[in-house]
Amino acid sequence: MGSILGDETLDSNLTPPTIVLFDLDGTLVHHVNPRVLQTLEFLDDCSHRAARLVARFRLMRRHAATAPRKAPKLLVHRVLHRVRRKSVEEMLLPCENLRPVLERLRANGVLLGVVSNGLGRGYGHDVLEAFDLKKYFSACIFREDVGRGKPWPDSILAALGGLGRDLRARDVIWYVGDQRKDIDAAMAAAASLDRPIVPIALGPRAAMRAVEGDCPNMQIAWSAHELERVFYDIFGTEEQSPMRAPYPVVSA
Repeated sequence: MGSILGDETLDSNLTPPTIVLFDLDGTLVHHVNPRVLQTLEFLDDCSHRAARLVARFRLMRRHAATAPRKAPKLLVHRVLHRVRRKSVEEMLLPCENLRPVLERLRANGVLLGVVSNGLGRGYGHDVLEAFDLKKYFSACIFREDVGRGKPWPDSILAALGGLGRDLRARDVIWYVGDQRKDIDAAMAAAASLDRPIVPIALGPRAAMRAVEGDCPNMQIAWSAHELERVFYDIFGTEEQSPMRAPYPVVSA
């Protein structure tokens, strides 16, 4: 595993993706007040831990195997969005470095999807519409669409199943996210499908996942600007820069 603080660059032999899935908050869009995102991520992590405890308790009950599956209540998510006073345009900014990436990927026939732990109704779908992002994506999976959110693999599997065609043997799947749970979800989905998924850690929070060393195909981009260079290096751009500095992306 390469050091996450090293000078290694993205493997030049890395196969171009045919499918790329993106996280939403912290990846495609950023909160005007970063503390809001930190709070949301903390509450989401707490919700995940609570859900794990509940799941273990249910497994101890005899009728757990036959009980009908209930839709997730998502109480924390719903309360947060009900108390929201500002419009998404006032709360968020789109990551403009990734918009040309989406254009370039779509132009090269790459299928795109959004996978988010946030609610779609009253938030996620509004975000995609407000910033004219929805047109890029064949699948948009939000928290209410699956029984379990990231770091479980459910939402990634649902997105791959909703792209409009079956997965093919030659498909190369990438997942881009800014949190540890994004990397864990990509790894879990790869194990479930029994095929590789390349997790792209965007920024230091996700990059720290590389320290544990159990994700050999993980790639790290320290910023959206560097990720933009990665995709342009792979697919090219109509206006190639004559002098382009190496992007500090490392292979974990």
